Amino acid sequence: MKSIKLQFIFLLLIINRTGFTQSINQDSAWFRDNYYKIEKAIPMRDGIKLFTSIYIPKDSSEKHPILMQRTPYSCAPYGVHEFLALAGNYVLNYLKEGYILVFQDVRGRWMSEGKFVDVRPFIKIKKATDIDESTDAYDAIDWLVKNIPSNNGKVGVLGTSYPGFYAAMAAASGHPALKAVSPQAPVTDWFIGDDFHHNGAFFYMDAFDFYVAGGFGRPHPHPLKVETAMPDPYDSKDNYKFYLSQGADKNLLKFTGDSIAFFKELYQHPDYDAWWRARNARNAQFEIKPAILVVGGLFDAEDCFGAWNLYKAIRKQSPETNAKLVMGPWYHGQWGSIEGTHLGNIEFGANTSHTYQNEIEIPFFNYYLKGGKDPSITRATIFFTGENSWRHFDSWPTDQAKEEKIYFRENNELSFTPPEKKMGYDEYISDPAHPVPYTEDVHFNRTREYMTDDQRFASRRPDVLSYQTAVMKEDFTIGGPVIADLISSISTTDADFVVKIIDVFPDTLSYNRVNIYAVDEGEKPYPMGGYQMLVRGEIFRGKYRKSYEKPEPFQPGKTEKIRFSLTDVAHTFKKGHRLMIQIQSSWFPLSDRNPQKFTDIYTCNDSDFQKSSIRIYRDSQKASAIILPVISGRPE
Repeated sequence: MKSIKLQFIFLLLIINRTGFTQSINQDSAWFRDNYYKIEKAIPMRDGIKLFTSIYIPKDSSEKHPILMQRTPYSCAPYGVHEFLALAGNYVLNYLKEGYILVFQDVRGRWMSEGKFVDVRPFIKIKKATDIDESTDAYDAIDWLVKNIPSNNGKVGVLGTSYPGFYAAMAAASGHPALKAVSPQAPVTDWFIGDDFHHNGAFFYMDAFDFYVAGGFGRPHPHPLKVETAMPDPYDSKDNYKFYLSQGADKNLLKFTGDSIAFFKELYQHPDYDAWWRARNARNAQFEIKPAILVVGGLFDAEDCFGAWNLYKAIRKQSPETNAKLVMGPWYHGQWGSIEGTHLGNIEFGANTSHTYQNEIEIPFFNYYLKGGKDPSITRATIFFTGENSWRHFDSWPTDQAKEEKIYFRENNELSFTPPEKKMGYDEYISDPAHPVPYTEDVHFNRTREYMTDDQRFASRRPDVLSYQTAVMKEDFTIGGPVIADLISSISTTDADFVVKIIDVFPDTLSYNRVNIYAVDEGEKPYPMGGYQMLVRGEIFRGKYRKSYEKPEPFQPGKTEKIRFSLTDVAHTFKKGHRLMIQIQSSWFPLSDRNPQKFTDIYTCNDSDFQKSSIRIYRDSQKASAIILPVISGRPE
């Protein structure tokens, strides 16, 4: 989740204020001149009271819709004379439309009473006294429409990241006043694909930073406005060096003490057991009544899985729900910033965030809460990188995409033609003492730009296999889930498998601009010729190849099928480019290291780590492939 999530107050980022002093003063003065603030402790059905900040238009000549966010990150600033600093933020557009803005500290966080529970399980069949996040949302909405002056009886809920989870739970509340909900990059499943695990592999850099270094989830026995900072656990600003020096996963527990319960619980549930299944937000997506706008980023390093898969769950489990999906070329929350023209070294051709805010989100809420003009949003509005354009679909995954296998071939080639030789494989040694880094440069915090980073550094390593097509003679577009369908044998009893989909740029390509975001070259243009753009990467913990619930060891030397889904893609490989696929067995320190021994990785010892020889087969009987959702074109 990383510390960026702690910066979310409404749903998005506040801009850098340098050079905007006059605008800030004008916006702040307008906000105070036209709104007043009240703070209420709203009672829930079990008597617990949740602290709520409410900004109400002074104009009572008309009725106003309510737009609410429920958050674990604090609805500060506290005090009826303290206003949110929204200058430069597009949220001001909601104020100028006359919305009542509501922010609520969820149960057990900050100024709210009760006990906080991470991703509190949804209770489908409730008793009168049962509570979950859907009941808290229901009770809050009910109080608001009955007690806030000049409201029009219509409520919307939205939130990004963890607040996106609370938005999804609000959608399941069933309150008749709730007309529109937008879960944005919602936390959906923390074992399969969001934040702290990907296909069972522990993303411990994010988990450690969020819970241990950041101190999220420390108990609040009493409501509080300010929390003391946690001691700094880091003895190095090089994250690769720091996590490698810690050794086995269990050694990180020495930093937690007894205060961070959920970080310890991650260690106590190594497999996808009932505890994890209860924390899958998709469990709540039945009979959803309000209109839904699910939003996410193609390059969201934290909750990309959540956006795609919450939408799919709603479409499957509530087929009558008016649900829309918007996926843009964004990092976590970038759709709410003022800057949506690029990510890292990759250009998008226009300010995609501005398009989203003004042509999709605000018109969506205006239509359902104010009776505004129908924005005619298609079921799936997806930005395709490479071609840098929005496409509109009646469904997602789209039936325009056809599954096609692209095979690994000799000489590091990729082909839609299956291999013909009776024997063939490629092999590398995976050494946990020297894991493959997730990015080339030295960083302290996990970067968001790694999602589009240049992969040339990895293709030069002997423990990374790289396969590529010939130069494309026409544009080649894929859209939907990508399936890794590998045949492998290993010399040990466990290993991880990382698959990366890469767009290889022509050697002559240049953006013709100074890239101030280049990490290692100051303000010099980054060399884009031959750039290997990461389009999608994903890891899979091999022992879960048959079941996430019941892991099984490998038999050394025995061939096994490794099949898993990469999070959906939407990309066009332009004429003159190549498609590359890389395979490796570590992605450090995004994910923890697999000791490559079948064991409980959370409790194993440093002595359990060992090298493994990994073979990827590519012959007529054992043909490893990647299944691509092909919309148009062919790279050969």
